[in-house]
Amino acid sequence: MPGLTEKLRERARSHPDRIAYIAGDTQITYADFDRRVDRAAAALADAGVGAGDRVAVLDKNSLEYAEQLFGAARIGAVQVPVNYRLAPDEVAYIVNNARAKVFIVGPEFVPVLDAVRDRLEHTTHAIVIGGEDGHAHVDYAAWMNAASDTVPDAAIATSDVFVQLYSSGTTGLPKGVMLTHDNFLAGLPMVKEAWDVDESSVLMVAMPMYHVAGNVLTVGAVYEGITGVIAREPDPTLIARAIEAHRVTHIFLVPVLLQFMQLIPEVAEADLSSLRLLIYGASPISEDVLRGAMRMLPNSGFMQVYGLTETTGAITMLPPEDHDPDGPNPHRLRSAGLPNSVTELKIVDPASGEEQPTGQVGEILCRTPQNMKGYWGMPDATSTALLDGGWFRTGDVGYLDEDGYLYMHDRVKDMIISGGENIYPAEVENALMGHPDVTDCAVIGVPHEKWGETPKAIVVLSGDVSEQDLIDFCRERLAHFKCPTSVERRDEIPRNPTGKILKRELRAPYWEGQDRAVH
Repeated sequence: MPGLTEKLRERARSHPDRIAYIAGDTQITYADFDRRVDRAAAALADAGVGAGDRVAVLDKNSLEYAEQLFGAARIGAVQVPVNYRLAPDEVAYIVNNARAKVFIVGPEFVPVLDAVRDRLEHTTHAIVIGGEDGHAHVDYAAWMNAASDTVPDAAIATSDVFVQLYSSGTTGLPKGVMLTHDNFLAGLPMVKEAWDVDESSVLMVAMPMYHVAGNVLTVGAVYEGITGVIAREPDPTLIARAIEAHRVTHIFLVPVLLQFMQLIPEVAEADLSSLRLLIYGASPISEDVLRGAMRMLPNSGFMQVYGLTETTGAITMLPPEDHDPDGPNPHRLRSAGLPNSVTELKIVDPASGEEQPTGQVGEILCRTPQNMKGYWGMPDATSTALLDGGWFRTGDVGYLDEDGYLYMHDRVKDMIISGGENIYPAEVENALMGHPDVTDCAVIGVPHEKWGETPKAIVVLSGDVSEQDLIDFCRERLAHFKCPTSVERRDEIPRNPTGKILKRELRAPYWEGQDRAVH
């Protein structure tokens, strides 16, 4: 039984009494968690799940989520985590697309299960975790308790798919990203050294387990044999209290959470001094938010990471020593860091595919054993993304400097082309975030008769500032063609759960009736 489930077996043998996970008021040792995983594997096998079958889970973070992840893998099956922010129709699409035989939901999501149950084409078992009586589905605890005592033997290879995560679907239907044991085993060994993890480390899983960061950290705790603290959901106050209660040393957060944490009095009151390393990524961060976070956590090191679901998470790291705003290289705070030891990067022209010289902006390609196996049931999309020679097209835009540091701009699809000039919204957003009255912003391209499209700023403001004031503020800092030609004030910027701005949603009203979404 090679791969990640055998890693759990080793941990249970070598330190059976160490706490594997803390979830709410529950703590479970490695020995007990390993036994629970066996029980989960047996329950799945009893339900007719075998090698290569998919098991869908719709829940907020939980111990059951983790035991099902390893339990499915133990019999060669594959967990399919489902984003709990999705509408019932979207949930049904993913469960059906994955051909999931078993669908496990958390107590809050019984209404979603009720709404889609009759539409699930391949699902033979619907299970509810800890739900109150009154639903028509099988109770998780009873289902687990009724399982066989033995786990069926399964021939598992490290090249087998371990988990199938669905992309956020910001550009159409979500795609099932197949990540193998090998993908995880390529990236996880670097964590120990880069994050300075030791036996005393306590790792918090604050991101949703359906997100690549939450998934990798859940596995990472077991891989390192340390204690993982499972946060039910990414709530800034609950996260801060759990850091204090369990003396968390390592955590990954997205920038929007770091932004909110600085505004909440309960967070300021919590003792966060145990944090040794805060890792952040998954969406752009403004320098103001980063500086504020560094003031909030003076004892912690900071590390930025960049990666995608398709690359099993982080492929670059900006180490703590480069997080010195007053050091010799303050510009590096704007970079996503250096590629990890198993990753190569190159920048190409998105249209021609030709490699770009140092400092030239283009699409980021990566070659790494962390690259996904492919998209589930989508050979054409897979061959478009995974090129000959092992290169993966990230769809992100950036450049490499002479020292090999990666600087991110945007998604290829978010680039604004105004009068033939390429404009990257992140650059304009970073300038706007420097204004004292701008608390959040997004920049999109909107139609323009003369230039094809021009930048429009959508802003959340804390004070009374005019549209022209903001445009002038940008013009003092950026080339005029990059600056917004219009500004709209909103109460909030729409984001997905990982903090990425929903640019497509923002653009849609302005491009209605246009032949295409770019002039």
